[in-house]
Amino acid sequence: MTFDIRSFARSQTSRPGVYRMLDSAGTLLYVGKAGSLRKRLASYARRDNVSPRIQAMLRQVEAVEVTVTRTEGEALLLESNLIKQYRPRYNVVFRDDKSYPYLYLSTDQEFPRLGFHRGARRGRGRYFGPFPGAGSARQTLNVTQKLFRVRQCEDSFFRGRSRPCLQYQIGRCTAPCVSYIAADAYRHDVEHAAMFLQGRNEEVIEALREPMRLAAEALEFERAARYRDQIASLRRIQEQQHITAPAGECDIIACASTPMQACVQIFYVRGGRNLGNSVHFPSQAADAEPADVVEAFLTQHYLSARGEFGIPPEILVSHSPIDKALLESALTEAAGAPARIRDRVRGWRQRWLALARENAEVALSRHVAAQRKQDERLESLREALELDDMPQRIECFDVSHTRGEAAVASCVVFGLEGAIRRDYRRFNIENVGEGDDYAALAQAIGRRYGRVVREEGRLPDLVLVDGGKGQVAAAREVMRELQLEHVPVIGIAKGLSRRAGLETLVASDGRRTFRWAADRPALHLLQEIRDEAHRFAIAGHRGRRARRRGKSPLERIDGVGAKRRQQLLRHFGGMQGVLRAGVEELAIVPGINKNLALRIYEAMHGPR
Repeated sequence: MTFDIRSFARSQTSRPGVYRMLDSAGTLLYVGKAGSLRKRLASYARRDNVSPRIQAMLRQVEAVEVTVTRTEGEALLLESNLIKQYRPRYNVVFRDDKSYPYLYLSTDQEFPRLGFHRGARRGRGRYFGPFPGAGSARQTLNVTQKLFRVRQCEDSFFRGRSRPCLQYQIGRCTAPCVSYIAADAYRHDVEHAAMFLQGRNEEVIEALREPMRLAAEALEFERAARYRDQIASLRRIQEQQHITAPAGECDIIACASTPMQACVQIFYVRGGRNLGNSVHFPSQAADAEPADVVEAFLTQHYLSARGEFGIPPEILVSHSPIDKALLESALTEAAGAPARIRDRVRGWRQRWLALARENAEVALSRHVAAQRKQDERLESLREALELDDMPQRIECFDVSHTRGEAAVASCVVFGLEGAIRRDYRRFNIENVGEGDDYAALAQAIGRRYGRVVREEGRLPDLVLVDGGKGQVAAAREVMRELQLEHVPVIGIAKGLSRRAGLETLVASDGRRTFRWAADRPALHLLQEIRDEAHRFAIAGHRGRRARRRGKSPLERIDGVGAKRRQQLLRHFGGMQGVLRAGVEELAIVPGINKNLALRIYEAMHGPR
């Protein structure tokens, strides 16, 4: 270790703060917090007191920067934010996911809307969640819609209705858009839906009993039966989802680990209902103790997002974090209400914690098995292509379009851990000939690696393109212009019957072709990467095409802004009238001269 951390520690303050360890190139290696900067930094001088992972880091340290904070709680928040922002190599880092889904209930409308929501919570209304994934959120939304028939449609769709939509026909909506339900009755449905989403099922059942009785006495048996069915459905949901304890809110967090990998499983309980679970695999977790992993998860999951995930009053953990008291204090401050971290529990809490542990161990074993398989496939690819080293980063390109319309190129990235989705990119292809896949591919590769070269980003060890000799030649030409000839480019072309296993591979020189046996692991890996690039490109193309086709043809004409579009539509009584008009008729419209009229006509009918 060239940096004398012992001497550096002696010169530091005993106040709390955050320290950042950097290597000779100024790259951030590690971020840590301390109640006393002097004592914490001095502890690194005792080499027998740190893990092999930290010892390896200390051999690279050339500088340490410190930031003094007023309290240890501030240091904890700053540490968590820096880890999320910079993802240092030697910190345990969890995926940054600030967009957990919620259900959103608008409150500033006569007929409120209940819908799926992901992202910033800026709208006026109530948010229910978070949910561990989109599937559980949509399932809850579906159940709520069946029970209480609150509308989900967008406001623009709602305002434009003159008759009920299909949701009314199948019994999922009461058609407030066409006044089939009074505002007061609809408001009761909204209140019951909100109570249900809060887990207050018993209160909803009690609220439904009286109108059911009154409907039966008034001989309105159909309405009474509807209330009866709602109560029965609520009872079934309670039996399926209610935990064997008083209704409440808590998260259950369990960690399973091996010397090389760790897994964290979290279950969400809101209003006494299990909303589901999610699994997380941190990076840089080799040799990390489970308690350290749990502590890293708590800070990054709850504190960095400042309550975005919703901090429950109780968090059950499989391993008690070292700074438990500090974390409880920070969580309480962030939540604005008491938050406890508990690891010694009984009864239903113990059963849920055991279930979370079991799920974490199963998920970790599957992950380790998949990792082992990925390593075998990468090693098989190295041998097959006669590469010096096993490729640790592979990037694959594909192009999707419909007869040249809305062309989109995709770039997907695979590494030692499999797909690296945060590095995926799409490119909207512009200014190339209709259906010119070679030019489209060249544009995407040029934009991708032009930026990598400018920003000194990470280059792949292998570039894969979906196609044959022409695609490889186009890709190699771009790589040559960028002086990246050392990066091998391989093409994978489908066979004549387009069956998996019959692909032809094009070598990096663009001339040689070869085939591999259908059961070769290297071929399976390339097929998986190619198929993922194809899927990602098609999804992007369909989205772009839908956006284009959803626009008025007038919006795509240069010189025709919102005001001129309005004048045209008003003058001719709609789009059909504009389509029937000739150049001379178009030129009569105020603000439309003859040249612009000709341009509008040709844009919608082709050249005269």
